[in-house]
Amino acid sequence: MKKGRKLNHLGRRREGRKALLKSLGISLIMHKRIFTTIAKAKALRRFIEPILTRAKKDDTSSRRLVFSYLQSNQAIKELFSEIGKNIINRPGGYCRIIRTGNRLGDNATTCLIELVDYNKDYKKSR
Repeated sequence: MKKGRKLNHLGRRREGRKALLKSLGISLIMHKRIFTTIAKAKALRRFIEPILTRAKKDDTSSRRLVFSYLQSNQAIKELFSEIGKNIINRPGGYCRIIRTGNRLGDNATTCLIELVDYNKDYKKSR
């Protein structure tokens, strides 16, 4: 039975899982969209959404807290200078997961996870 297990362990121990989520988070911030599996995308969304909420307020404490999770100066600059200004009016839901089918090698269900404000196809025209 799976009682009280809210975190997907992704087949890794804690250190490997933290490194994986940190790497995926940095890639998502730098490239605005990445291809990955469904399980990793759902875990990444739970990891990155509070970080994106912190990026709305650009002050020293927010930068230090986000740096403790990501530990990448380039990603921090990108997050607070560009992304933080674009999501300032959005109350939540910064990431979108779009299923893309199955991978050929192992038949894993893959998806595209992207930042919502950076996809021109889904934006409403005003």
